[in-house]
Amino acid sequence: MRKSEINSVEIARLAGVSRSTVSRVVNNYANVPPETRAKVMKVIEEHRYVPNLSAQVLAGKGTRTIGLFVIEAGHVSSDMLSNMLIASVIENASALGYYVLTHIIRDASDADSARSVKDIFYQRRIDGGIFIGAANEEPLIEELIAEGFKIGLVDQHLPGRNEPNRVVVNFDNERGMLLAVGYLAGLGHKRIGIVNGDMKRLSGQDKYDGFLAAMKEHGLPVEPRWVLPAGFHEEEGYEAMRSFLRSGEERPTAIVMANDSVAFGAIRALREQGLSVPEDLSVVGFDDHALSARFQPALTTVKVDFDGMMRQLTESLIVRIEGEAAGQAPEEPPAGSRLIVRDSCRPL
Repeated sequence: MRKSEINSVEIARLAGVSRSTVSRVVNNYANVPPETRAKVMKVIEEHRYVPNLSAQVLAGKGTRTIGLFVIEAGHVSSDMLSNMLIASVIENASALGYYVLTHIIRDASDADSARSVKDIFYQRRIDGGIFIGAANEEPLIEELIAEGFKIGLVDQHLPGRNEPNRVVVNFDNERGMLLAVGYLAGLGHKRIGIVNGDMKRLSGQDKYDGFLAAMKEHGLPVEPRWVLPAGFHEEEGYEAMRSFLRSGEERPTAIVMANDSVAFGAIRALREQGLSVPEDLSVVGFDDHALSARFQPALTTVKVDFDGMMRQLTESLIVRIEGEAAGQAPEEPPAGSRLIVRDSCRPL
């Protein structure tokens, strides 16, 4: 018999055991004597036997694979934060014995794109999925949750939607903005602006709301001209700052960025106009990007525990996949944050 044609029946015959014993060995069940397991594994390795995944799925067994879907119209490879989140999911899933199937969704509203993602779930190629970069309410994701698929989400808050198959982790943006604005106020800054993130995503609106609350707490007025629309990418930070500088508006003395990538772009635009950080403008980032400490000037920023957040999300999703959670799923507590003081701010 050619190796490519061997099946579990033949493996059982060669090993001198039942077919059900082969199945228990393949699925790593604990109730198999060590000597029997070793005998079956020897035959499996000699004949390079690979279980039929389709048959396993039809039998109701999982694939031990989760999907990781990144919703991004641009180049994911150039965005270090996205890469960090992706790597964290893969690492944490691997530690729990799960594979990760990754897919980039360019436009979640595109019917063909949405259909291809749904097919991955319908065909049971994965046991659940994690979505990064989605809008706060994404129809594609809501349809999958409504159909009972187990979904993990970064950056979402929909009150009342706490289905047991929905797992959510968020950033503590309110505390982060309190830290950023409080630090600048402590340095004597009263004219503080913000470069906003994507307002369709929870973090964009949440950070802005946190900024407003922090400014109010410190008795500081919010100037609409210093609230700059942008997004979460470096080029968006660059364009936002360049447009503002070209407007000729009076500058604030300090500005808080939606994230560190946005800060890098904004600082590049400032330099093109002959302005320096922190001499002409103090800048606080958000996230503590992997390059922030090596950037010039080294960026003062709010550090977010992304690895802990993604570990929590991945582990919680797998717990639900394996049926260890019942009832409604509470939203996971937000990821902790702390201020990292470096060189991009100065006292007035």
